[in-house]
Amino acid sequence: MHRRKFVTLLGGAAAAWPLASRAQQGEHVRPIGVLMSAAVESDQPAAVAAFVQMLQQLGWTEGRNVRIDIRWARGDPKEARRYAEELIALPSDVIMATGQTALDTLLQGTRTVPIVFNSIADPVGGGYIDTLARPGGNATGFIQFDYTLAGKWLELLKQIAPNVTRAAVLREPAIAAGVGQFAVIQSVAPSIGMEVSAINLRDAGEIERAITRFASSSNGGLILTTSALSVVHHDLIIALAARHKLPAVYYRRFFVTRGGLISYGYDIFQQFRGAAGYVDRILKGEKPADLPVQAPIKYELVINLKTAKAIGLTMPPSVLARADEVIE
Repeated sequence: MHRRKFVTLLGGAAAAWPLASRAQQGEHVRPIGVLMSAAVESDQPAAVAAFVQMLQQLGWTEGRNVRIDIRWARGDPKEARRYAEELIALPSDVIMATGQTALDTLLQGTRTVPIVFNSIADPVGGGYIDTLARPGGNATGFIQFDYTLAGKWLELLKQIAPNVTRAAVLREPAIAAGVGQFAVIQSVAPSIGMEVSAINLRDAGEIERAITRFASSSNGGLILTTSALSVVHHDLIIALAARHKLPAVYYRRFFVTRGGLISYGYDIFQQFRGAAGYVDRILKGEKPADLPVQAPIKYELVINLKTAKAIGLTMPPSVLARADEVIE
């Protein structure tokens, strides 16, 4: 999705100033690129709107002193590569990258254009930065969590469904985060008496066949790990969990508002607002190498009681008491 089409999603006149108005302002227009790993059919358009709104609060208005060019890769590495090349060539003064696919392709294309990332699991392990405190290159930003959180998803699944002894972990094997999250879940499994297996997120047909096969045996549950393809296939995954009455743990609120059972993870809007703050600082002259990578301050637990009732699950009072939000 290109910038002008995205403007209609924002619904703000300030985001669509005509070229004549720009000239009248007499201000230098700074180009900002945005590369999204996932699909537009998610909560991410609203998160991008929060990014734009925060930029406005910091004094950067679309059409007056910045131009924002947005691309959606829809989980496709080829599309991400094409859009990364476009944004680098425009040129962009700074690019915001959401997700590992976007960040990876951008860093393959440039080591000079400043990049602010968000929704990344392990930028050090992925080779994108030197350290969290001193990134050292042209990229910095905001991580979703450290890998230890993945183990808590398995523990949460056992807490809400004590009879579950098997967990299928849906992960994207082509990215480091997919491998890392699964490894942590595997390491935790023996201590709580769980058997885990992986379901690779490649295409809808493979996902449906794998979950259906997994559900043919009893005492199973699902864990959805973070990736662009998790978002691309969210409706299918949520529907399959409901059809087979599988308790499922997700990594952020969006999936629960769409009908998923429970999530424990980061606030995507905080990630985008934080990214806007770093874009502001870079446009004012600071360097990504000097801006520390930041982790979430807190994680949120969200529960959908409608879904729990539909699959015949009674949510433990101890878990309900910890919830940040309960959908009834």
